[in-house]
Amino acid sequence: MNFDTDTALERRGPSTFTGVISRRWWIERAPNGGYVTAIVLRALMMTLSDPSRPPRSLTVHFLDPLAEGPFEAETAAERSGRALTSLSARITQAGRTCAVALSAFSAARTGMEFSDLAMPDVPGPERSRPWSVSDGFAVPIVERWEWRLAAGGPPFSGASAASVAVWMRLPEQRVADALVAAALTDAWFPPVYSRATQPIATPTIDLTVHFRTALPLPRATPQSWTLGVFRSRVAKEGFTEVDGELWSEDGVLIAQSRQLSLCLLLAK
Repeated sequence: MNFDTDTALERRGPSTFTGVISRRWWIERAPNGGYVTAIVLRALMMTLSDPSRPPRSLTVHFLDPLAEGPFEAETAAERSGRALTSLSARITQAGRTCAVALSAFSAARTGMEFSDLAMPDVPGPERSRPWSVSDGFAVPIVERWEWRLAAGGPPFSGASAASVAVWMRLPEQRVADALVAAALTDAWFPPVYSRATQPIATPTIDLTVHFRTALPLPRATPQSWTLGVFRSRVAKEGFTEVDGELWSEDGVLIAQSRQLSLCLLLAK
């Protein structure tokens, strides 16, 4: 079993699909948000079926936790112009609407270009701390990724900042295309875990991914790592945000992300 198997969809019509939520991607009480986002993106890409228009933006709102088992996905083309196509998606399970999404797909366009972002100077994957289920977080998703913690505090270390940099890839060493990138934006522990000293719950409310280049990158290989940089700056009234960046090993910005999640203290 691997990423493509666990995110697979069966087409039932031009814009309707069915799939199965796998418990292999479970966090504490529900499937990981990045995993669900990858499924949503797969449905949208299958609906559009136009490789010349890669995904540029995807926002998923998580309304009700999905359970293990079958689900349905329904998509709609909201608008398609000469350069950009906008689609929506809805994930339902047993009559419940569990997630809704909006997306934008477009070919590269000529325009002003600059970047004030730079890949952080951190140790490479082979010099970073390996992280696995043996580190004490025995939830299924820990076994779905290879992780190397490059900077920031481990979960529940009481670090001074909610900020981490972590190298990530699938253990089957699959090339990081848009589907994998969508999942990677929510693959690591929320950065508030680094600052926390007691158990917390952080279910995702919404997740937006901005793909900053067409994927996969030309030089990407199945062995390539992706660096995820994740920060939370505010936790207030039971909510926190996560700003993320995904970088290739050679410094190409793959995607930016932002999510809002709950941030609730749990009884010790």
